[in-house]
Amino acid sequence: VDDHAVIRQALRMLLESRPELEVVADCENGREALLAVERLKPDVVLMDVVMPGLNGIEATRQIRKASSTTRVVILSGFVDEEQITGALRNGASGYLVKNSDVSELVLAIQTVHRGNQYYSAALSEGFDIPELQLQARRPEQKTGLDTLTAREREVLQLIAEGHTNQQIADELVVSVKTVEAHKSHIMEKLKAKSRTDLIRYALKRGIVKLESVSEAEKSLANLGSAD
Repeated sequence: VDDHAVIRQALRMLLESRPELEVVADCENGREALLAVERLKPDVVLMDVVMPGLNGIEATRQIRKASSTTRVVILSGFVDEEQITGALRNGASGYLVKNSDVSELVLAIQTVHRGNQYYSAALSEGFDIPELQLQARRPEQKTGLDTLTAREREVLQLIAEGHTNQQIADELVVSVKTVEAHKSHIMEKLKAKSRTDLIRYALKRGIVKLESVSEAEKSLANLGSAD
């Protein structure tokens, strides 16, 4: 699962060259991946983090809920302590950096398929993995993003990507009034005063990419006070 077609296609070719593996699908975002998992029930999903529509962390949580036997390995160029902990807390079985070689990628797939966890060797150089695993298991006081429902997180990401209320309603198959209600709850929970505050928050938390934010700000300029 990766929004860059070249990366996705290259990964597919590499993995299909290994006789012990079968690639059953490739998807460009988390929402598409969730539908594919519900249909195909794969053993393992390789998941990017920052993707349009539905990011990899939230997609991991929903995939684990939809198919408890499916393991998720995060494969990302974006690595920080908060993202690793968030991935583990939401059900990921492993975390790889994108400069890993194909042999490590195959090893990670096989390891999580057996029910174990796997982390890139490169991660242990900069992070205390056992401590992050412990943090992920600890019950924590809910603040910020943790207070949002799954649907509110989806709405937050779509807002940050510059979608209008109508576009969000169409994407999620709900009414505009429902979107407006979600938006109001999100702003209250995150103590945001404007849509721009939500965009900045989503960027800071790694929910959207910098280029997505610039597009969103252009959309806001065009929208004016329409929303």
